[in-house]
Amino acid sequence: MHDEVLRAADALVAAFGEGRLDDYFAAFAPDATFVFHTTSERLSSTSDYRALWDRWVAEDDFRVVSCASTDRLVQLLGDSAVFTHLVETTVSTTAGVETTRERETIVFRRQTRGHWLAVHEHLSAAPGTTTATATTTPATTTATSTETER
Repeated sequence: MHDEVLRAADALVAAFGEGRLDDYFAAFAPDATFVFHTTSERLSSTSDYRALWDRWVAEDDFRVVSCASTDRLVQLLGDSAVFTHLVETTVSTTAGVETTRERETIVFRRQTRGHWLAVHEHLSAAPGTTTATATTTPATTTATSTETER
């Protein structure tokens, strides 16, 4: 089961980093919740998160350029699992390109057919990071990398 959860996490991170939004949002249960340090309130469903994402795109031309996952840990809890990692994400907006370093927890729940869906995501700034690294050069490629199990 450990490897199954890692595959689910890898698929979620890859879809995010490659901008495959339908695949990314499909990795979450419809009733998943989201807590991000960059938003003022908890998002109570995947559709709420998708609506916020669509607003970011419309207002700021938001695009994910790349995402790298490191320092990964899976904790199995029966039909649930907690996945934690460090994530470095580069995004492009009308303001330029920005890279953030954050800690993330994703809670997965095994479905009746055996696959794992994310039911909660919590994102916080990594210790020692107060601001993102910004550049004004627009991104031209999308790259995604994930570290294999440690």
